[in-house]
Amino acid sequence: MSKLIYTFLASLDGYIADEAGGFDWAYPGEEVIDVINGIEREVGTYLYGRTMYEMMSVWETDPSFAALSPGNAEFARIWQGADKVVFSRTLESVSTKRTRIERSFDPDLVRGIKAEAGQDLGISGADVAASAWRANLIDECQVFVAPMLVGGGKRMFPDGVRQPLELLDERRFANGMVFLRYAVRH
Repeated sequence: MSKLIYTFLASLDGYIADEAGGFDWAYPGEEVIDVINGIEREVGTYLYGRTMYEMMSVWETDPSFAALSPGNAEFARIWQGADKVVFSRTLESVSTKRTRIERSFDPDLVRGIKAEAGQDLGISGADVAASAWRANLIDECQVFVAPMLVGGGKRMFPDGVRQPLELLDERRFANGMVFLRYAVRH
């Protein structure tokens, strides 16, 4: 069965966006983007909430993002080649190919997608991931920790989830970022 992997860039104090909603402090740089691309090549389907989907859709709808660097261009190709499932009660339509909307997060639907998938699944968006954590669906957690304290904002992990993890990998980067990869012990 495929794995459901939660991956994010976060501040050292555990935020994916600061209080103003910004995350420019987490720009990874080319060395980190190369590692991200290696990880994302293994993902065949992304699961998103509406906000994360709208943010990520620029990788298909705005060519200027891919034009920023060779690593960004590769990420755009990888992202466009994957299926996307957006969990949203309010999103009217999607702006990208290979994308469908589900009106609510259904753990059984996600289990079915995992069982049928030929590749791993990625989940992004703190709210949709919180639902997956609470349903005990996440198999792996990958965090790129930025050398930054932001003091508040959108937290990466939900309150009330207690989960043992097993360290599988870690890596340091020249820009001060650290990659941590954990298996979720069910």
